[in-house]
Amino acid sequence: MIPAAELHPAPRLTGAQIALECLIREGVDTIFGYPGGANLWLYRWLPEYPQLRHVLVRHEQGGAHAADGYARSKRGSVGVVFATSGPGALNLVTGLATAYMDSVPIVAITGQVPTTAIGTDAFQESDVIGSTMSVVKHSYLITRVDDVAATIREAFHVARTGRPGPVLIDFPKDLQAAVTAFSYPEGPARLRSFRAPAPPDPAKLRRIAQLIREAKRPVILFGRGVVIAQAEEELMQLAHLAGIPVGWTLLGTGAFPVNDPLALQMVGFMGAGYTNKAVCAADLLIMIGMRCDDRVTTRIDSFAPDIEHLVHIDIDPAEIGKNVVPHISLVADARTALRELIPLVEPKREHTWLTRVDQWKEEHPVRFVNHNGLLQPQEVLQEMYARCHDEAIVLADVGQNQIWAALWFSYGRPGLFLNSGGTGTMGYAFPASMGVKLANPDRTVFCVTGEGGFVMNMQEMATFVENDIDVKVIILNNASLGMVRQFQDDFYEGVRSAVDLSFTPDFVKLGDAFGMKAMSTRRREDVGAMLDEALAHRGPVLLNFDIDPDANVYPIVPLGKGMLDFVEAS
Repeated sequence: MIPAAELHPAPRLTGAQIALECLIREGVDTIFGYPGGANLWLYRWLPEYPQLRHVLVRHEQGGAHAADGYARSKRGSVGVVFATSGPGALNLVTGLATAYMDSVPIVAITGQVPTTAIGTDAFQESDVIGSTMSVVKHSYLITRVDDVAATIREAFHVARTGRPGPVLIDFPKDLQAAVTAFSYPEGPARLRSFRAPAPPDPAKLRRIAQLIREAKRPVILFGRGVVIAQAEEELMQLAHLAGIPVGWTLLGTGAFPVNDPLALQMVGFMGAGYTNKAVCAADLLIMIGMRCDDRVTTRIDSFAPDIEHLVHIDIDPAEIGKNVVPHISLVADARTALRELIPLVEPKREHTWLTRVDQWKEEHPVRFVNHNGLLQPQEVLQEMYARCHDEAIVLADVGQNQIWAALWFSYGRPGLFLNSGGTGTMGYAFPASMGVKLANPDRTVFCVTGEGGFVMNMQEMATFVENDIDVKVIILNNASLGMVRQFQDDFYEGVRSAVDLSFTPDFVKLGDAFGMKAMSTRRREDVGAMLDEALAHRGPVLLNFDIDPDANVYPIVPLGKGMLDFVEAS
């Protein structure tokens, strides 16, 4: 009898072909990339795989952010970016760091010089493994063509499981061209040193349910872990079952309906005053899927000072106790933990506590004041959100525009609000919105940015126009690095230094140069009509709004102060 392997021999493919075959099997349909000398074998074979849409970005950082936006908005998917060796690979570092801090699954495949040249300072050689070690979840240097398939299989498994994150594969040029038999690794990937979290501890779940039953002033705080786990409905169910007010971190914005009676708001450094008051007065604080970093706690000794029981639920054990030490910790996926906790919780409602929280909402509303008649950023955002219909995906860049957009997010049901939280990467939102729209072609996508962040990656206007990527870009233009200017005014003796951005492009002319529809105004009465015109236009639109140059973010906790020292608009 002839062996089956001889009757159906494995096809012999190049390493580059094997990589592309594996990407298809991992469910990839879109790649963001930039070709160069060390990854040209991948591009040689890419046209043979029409299932893989390649988007030629204009800078590798833009490609990394686009892959990030794709993965954040199409939950369960992994973003993919290609770059060549040397400067191409190193241009990914900021995008990888952004994804790493915010737990976004990306696989970056970088070309590398031939294996025989590694370590010789060859042309466009860089130690990309060493350079990215602190900003990736894992990395691989392929040394044998026979390892290509298994490496890609493992990389996707690591990127998407547990706490998600970016994974880098460094792929030498000669191995891309080498030929070997291709057999896709079947079955689940198993790594000895990488294990999925165990099921939630039943005893701890019972104890948490008991604490909820006994608490008189409970509060839930959550972060992006709830979004990643797709636990929005379970969070709402728990909150309403036990009558618990719910606040969130910047990265958690959108996962709990702002108009819900139990909704608080963003917490911490630039959070709502009433959220900070509720956290500081709580006797039980349940933190879910959040890092509890300094933007949440402000001065650490001011965070929840009257707490009797602090519970922290997170999929990553390294985050538990890193900044705030809990009384009870539960290492678990947020959705799994909440689903198993809910049946143990008894219905209750602490009317005195909820009345007190409502009173704080009335005393400390999130608001703005227009003293001078100039266009205020919130006036633009209110008009934008009125046209979102709880459906649009909103991205924000970094700085004042980010906080304004987060604080005025007003959906009546869970929605997607995406931004760079952990690294605060200026220039993130515009290229990321490209990935969001390609992942969600039937959703409206708004990108909110400042003029400073936009110009950092404005080269991607060419990518938007070439691919007809229908994103509505809103520039809140205050002719300065607004957040830095506000800090200098308030905390650095009022000395404004190196923050003037009045010499920025004429964005209407810039749009015309790239072939992108663009409009501009400084008048409040033009805002709604401009947004309607933009939404009626099929294709990308750039909307520049010249806002009050002295508009500030409020509320804010002054640097070095505690949670209750917040300053509000006046």
